Amino acid sequence: MSVCIPGFKEGQLTVQSEDGAIEIAYQVGGSGPPLLLLHGFPQTKAIWELIAPALAQNYTVIASDLRGYGQSSKPHGKPDHSTYSKRAMAADQHALMQSLGYEQYFLLGHDRGGRVSHRLAMDYPESVLRLMLLDISPTLCMYENTTMAFAKGYWHWFFLIQDEPTPETMIAANPEFWLKNHMGRYAGTGIFSPARWAEYLAGATNPQSMHAMCEDYRAAASIDLVHDRADRAAGQKLTMPLRVLWGEHGLVNQCFHPLADWKAVADEVSGRALPCGHYIPEELPEELLNEARKFFA
Repeated sequence: MSVCIPGFKEGQLTVQSEDGAIEIAYQVGGSGPPLLLLHGFPQTKAIWELIAPALAQNYTVIASDLRGYGQSSKPHGKPDHSTYSKRAMAADQHALMQSLGYEQYFLLGHDRGGRVSHRLAMDYPESVLRLMLLDISPTLCMYENTTMAFAKGYWHWFFLIQDEPTPETMIAANPEFWLKNHMGRYAGTGIFSPARWAEYLAGATNPQSMHAMCEDYRAAASIDLVHDRADRAAGQKLTMPLRVLWGEHGLVNQCFHPLADWKAVADEVSGRALPCGHYIPEELPEELLNEARKFFA
């Protein structure tokens, strides 16, 4: 059972891809301009439960599961990791929005969903009107500026990219231990409702989903960097307004400079740190809601 956002309807839509037909699960509610919400690792669309109903007062809100996560399809990754490239995952979400009748829309992404959002905005700039990203610097920037502090704090970036089936097998030995260790770093796991926690644990316990999540990271350390370097070599930058928010107690704030990092790849950037850790939608929902309302006005 997936968490049902109050007042939202559940849907499942098939999109075509180089990996075959992909089922994308989503929930939709509200009315007004379309706003697509993309979650991060190791979570699902349930992260938006605390802000989506309020956003739905002014927007048609679509919260979807990324390929490999939640109730969406979980194809096995190809050797080159292209199945979980951010380009492939972004194409799913763009096709979802087109199928729902939205050629242009606002976009808000957290964590891995932010990386998918970055690629979506690069590949479909005519469709993304405004972009908000939560607690990330660009993937290429983060890998090229890896320090001991970053490697120690975000060690999962380097663990999950190890060859199949090493991380999958080790996590499968005790998924709940892994999840608590990973997600309880700053604010603890009490910020997640029992229903949301159960949904996140179901993903970590599902072998297909855990493989997909590892492939998400393997792609980020390989084919995604090829795509990002091609953008840089071509001088291509994000052209829509970009708002970046990050947690002052998180590792992105400690090891990187989000505003400067995003200004290197985008023309119009604003943003600030919030008094929280990594899980902004669940740690500071009201503050995020206020930011989203102002930015997507």
